[in-house]
Amino acid sequence: LFLPLFLTAFEIQQTPIEFGDIRVELTKKYIKSHYDLEVEDIKIVPKIIVIHHTAIDDLNDSLSRFASQILPTDRPDINNGGAVNVSAHFMVARDGSVHQLMPLNIMARHVIGLNYNSIGIENVGAQGGADNLTKEQLEANVALVKELQKRFPTIVYLIGHYEYRCFEGHELWLERDKNYRTYKNDPSQRFMSALRASVQGFKPAPCKGQ
Repeated sequence: LFLPLFLTAFEIQQTPIEFGDIRVELTKKYIKSHYDLEVEDIKIVPKIIVIHHTAIDDLNDSLSRFASQILPTDRPDINNGGAVNVSAHFMVARDGSVHQLMPLNIMARHVIGLNYNSIGIENVGAQGGADNLTKEQLEANVALVKELQKRFPTIVYLIGHYEYRCFEGHELWLERDKNYRTYKNDPSQRFMSALRASVQGFKPAPCKGQ
C-alpha cells in the first residue's frame, strides 16, 4: 500500500507505476542473485536516501522508463544485472511537483549495492548531460528529504547517485558481483552541495579520505 505524505509546502501526488507479481518475483530473484539473500517479501528498512536525475527533461518520458515491470532491452549497461526494471520511490518534476511512484517500504532497483536499504528520489532533467535541475526541484528535494528523515529515524545517509561506490566494503553494501558496476554522475555535485546545505543530521558518504 502507498504511504501518503502531506507536507506543509505541497502535497505528494500519487503516480503509481505497475508493481505487480511479476515485478515482485523478479525483485526477489535480483535480491538472491546480487545479495545472496533468500527473502519472503521485498520489504526494506531504509537507511540511505539516494538522489538521482533521469537524464530526460520531460516528466512523462521519465515515468515511461519505469512503466514496464521488465527491464527494456535498451539498457546494455545493466541488462546482465537482472530482468526487473529500474524504479524509484519518488520523482520530482521540473516545476517541483513531487510524485510518489511506489510504496516506501519495498525495494526499488535504482542503485547498485544499496537497493535493499535505500529510498530513491529521481529528478527530471539533465538530458544531454546538462546540469539543469531547477530551483523548484531543489526546494522540493529539501522538503521531501526532511519529511523522510522524520518518518524514518533509521535513515542515516543522504547521497548522490555518483557516490554509491563509496559504500564498497561498508556494512550496508550488499552487491556480490565485483564486475557489476556502472559510472554515474547524477544528480551533480552542485545540486548535492545545495541540498546538503539545507538539511542536517546525515552522515556523508563513507568515501576514502572523508
